[in-house]
Order: sequence, then structure tokens, then C-alpha cells
Amino acid sequence: MNLRESFEEREFQNLSPYAAHSRNSRGRDVYEPECDIRTVYQRDRDRILHSKAFRRLKDKTQVFLAAQGDHYRTRLTHTLEVSQTARTIAKALDLNEDLVEAIALGHDLGHTPFGHSGEAALNAVHPGGFRHAEQSVRVVEVLEKEGHGLNLTWEVRDGILNHRTSGKPATLEGQVVRLCDKISYIHHDMDDAMRAGILSEDDIPITIRVVLGDSCRERLNTLIHDIVENSRGTDQILQSPEIAEAMRLLRELMFRNVYRNPEAKDEEEKAKRMLVFLYDFYRENPDQMSREYRKLIELGEDQTQVVCDYIAGMTDQYSIHKFEELFIPKSWAVY
Repeated sequence: MNLRESFEEREFQNLSPYAAHSRNSRGRDVYEPECDIRTVYQRDRDRILHSKAFRRLKDKTQVFLAAQGDHYRTRLTHTLEVSQTARTIAKALDLNEDLVEAIALGHDLGHTPFGHSGEAALNAVHPGGFRHAEQSVRVVEVLEKEGHGLNLTWEVRDGILNHRTSGKPATLEGQVVRLCDKISYIHHDMDDAMRAGILSEDDIPITIRVVLGDSCRERLNTLIHDIVENSRGTDQILQSPEIAEAMRLLRELMFRNVYRNPEAKDEEEKAKRMLVFLYDFYRENPDQMSREYRKLIELGEDQTQVVCDYIAGMTDQYSIHKFEELFIPKSWAVY
């Protein structure tokens, strides 16, 4: 028995009967020989962690566009917080931590620059619209590795595709990530909003604080404990009705006071217009895209889709740089 097989046996002995066991994975679209050390979900996690799309998350907006300060969350730190919260819950429920981590690390790989404002811009101009969960799957199936994708297991791709509120993941591990994504962004976006002076504890109704707690730390702790207590030993990931309702009200407060707040989003329309300009330019001039995207067109990918891929893959600063390069006049050189 090699190390991978011993890990698989350990999963069989120790994990919940409702967990997704590595040895029972539905596998990959393209067959690969098994690794003698890592399980299939460990390999998927490592592939995502080493991908170019994952590295770019560090320079993509979470909520605050062009935030002045070192402590505001980015799309990467959001991803890491989702992963850590989901792993905590998975461990407490005897679920497969490797699968949870792989889904969490990959769930936002397809997100645009400038957060949801960038997503809204591409959704408005791209035929068929744009949804970052579907784009994340496209990243791992097609865009990485020069058009070959990462060849991830079905369970990881299912979790990535269904991580949004409306999604229905097939595994409990995917359900954990889906809920932890929402918990994490409510928690850390509120923390960032308080740091920015947009929100204070006094803005949170006492009815919510009585149920969830009087600080970001207390609320996160309450939400995690509630999921563990209500889900342990069941085939579902559950919240108590009282906690779920308090979290819904807290999310509504965040949309009302933060996500739609002019102070937090004062540059949003500029970012949207800039991405639309870039999309239109590259649609008319696909030869100006980088080599790996031009190669995708040569391999038969739809040109308009590849333009969308190129824009979605940009970081905030790279998109600004390309816009300046293409549309901002440069000073004449003086000799």
C-alpha cells in the first residue's frame, strides 16, 4: 500500500459516511495515472494553488476599489478566509478537508478586476452575459496551461460552479464552501467597512447583535458554531432558523450601507466604463491580446469569448495600465 492508498484508507476509517471520499471521486475528464503520495483532491488543491489565475487574485478588488491602506481585503485574502473557515467546519463535521480546500481556493478564479462592478460590466456587454462562477470553471477547464486546463476532478468543478447562493453543490464539502463564502464576505467586508469609517457597531441593530454578537469576531464564531451544531451527523449543511435569519438581515444591512454606498463605490462607474472600452477594443483588435489568448483563438475558441476571458483575467492595475496605453495620449519625446 503506497501513501496515497493509506490516506484513502484513513479517510474511509475516520470521515463521516456523508463525506466525499477521495477513492470514490467521479474522476477527471482526461484520465491520468494516480499519484503515489497525494489523493485526487490534494492534487487538485495543489494545481489551483500553483495556477496563474490564483496568483492574480492578490491584485483584484474585493469591495473597496483602489483602497488606500495595506489592510483592506483583496480577492486573494477573501479566498484564503473562505478556505480557512470552510476547513474549520469540515474538520468539525468529519468531512473531506482536501476537497473543501480545493473548492474554496478555486471558487473565485474567474472573477473580474474591480470586483462585482467588473462582473456587471462584462455581463452587460458580453453576448450570453458573464457570471464569475461559470468563468471560474472555464479557467480550470480551458484557460490554464495554455488552453489545456487543470483537469480537475468532477467534485471540485461542481463545488466551484455552485458556490453562489443559488447553487446546489452535489457534495457536503461544496455546501460548506457555498455557505462559508457568504459568511466570509459578510464578516470581512464589515470589518473593512468599519476600518474605512463607513460603518460602526452602532449601525447594527441590537436585535442582530443579541443573536450574533457584538463584534466581527463574535459574529463569525457564532455562525461557525451554529453550522457545526446543526449539521453534525446529518446529510445536510444547516443553520438554525434564528441564526440564518439574523445573517440574512446582516447581509441586507451590508448591501444597504456598504455595497451600494457611494463612498465605498465612488469609482465604480469609471471602472465599468474602462472595462467596456477595453472589451470593445480587443473585440475589434484581437491581435493586440497577449500570445496565450491569441493561441486560444487559433485552437478554435470563439473570439468574443476569448476577449471576455482576457478582460476577466486582468488584475485591477493591469487593466488600468492597458487602458492608459491604448487610450491616454502620451507626451511627445523632445530631442
